Amino acid sequence: MNRSESKYFSTAVRMDKAFMELLEKKDFSFITVKEICEKAGVNRSTFYLHYETINDLLTESMQYVIDQLISAMPHGPEEFIPNIQTCPLEELYLITPKYLNPYLNFIKEYRRIFRTAIEHSSVLGLYDAYLALNRHVFMPILNRFHIPQSEQKYIMPFYINGFMGIITEWLKEDCKDSIEHISAVMQRCINQR
Repeated sequence: MNRSESKYFSTAVRMDKAFMELLEKKDFSFITVKEICEKAGVNRSTFYLHYETINDLLTESMQYVIDQLISAMPHGPEEFIPNIQTCPLEELYLITPKYLNPYLNFIKEYRRIFRTAIEHSSVLGLYDAYLALNRHVFMPILNRFHIPQSEQKYIMPFYINGFMGIITEWLKEDCKDSIEHISAVMQRCINQR
C-alpha cells in the first residue's frame, strides 16, 4: 500500500470511528455529515470524496464491524467451511455456545450499529448477506443431513428470520438479557422437534 492509499484508508477509519461514536449518543437519523467531519477532523469535501451519503458510511462501518466479528470467532470460515463435508455430523451444529456466545457478545458490544443496521437493512442488504452465508455454509450442512433441496429453500429463511427476530428484540431492549439467556433461547428454538 502506498502512502496516499494509506492516508485514504486511515481517513476512512477515522470517519468510521467518529460515526460509531456519534451512534452511541444519538439516533442515526439525527447524525449529520458536519458532525462526522468535526469528530473525525476532516473537511466535508473529504467526506464526499469517500461517500455519497451517510448510508454509504453506515454500510462501510457495518462491514468494518462484521470483519471484526469474523476475526473474533473461535473458528474462521477458512477453517470451518472446508471441513463441512468431512467433519462428524455432531460438529456441524453452529447453534452452540461455542459459536453463539462470541457472536452475541460482539452484537452486544456494537449494539448501536447493529440496531441501526437492522433498522436500515434494506440499504445494507443484510438479508442478502445471510443468503450468501446460507449458500456457502448452511446448504452444505443441510445436504449432509440429507434434507431435500425442495425443503431447504423454506427451512433456511425460517431460521434466518427467526434468529434475526430474536436479535432484533434483544437489541430493542438494549441487550439487557444476558448472552447466556439469548443463546439458550436460540438453542431451544433450534432443538424443538
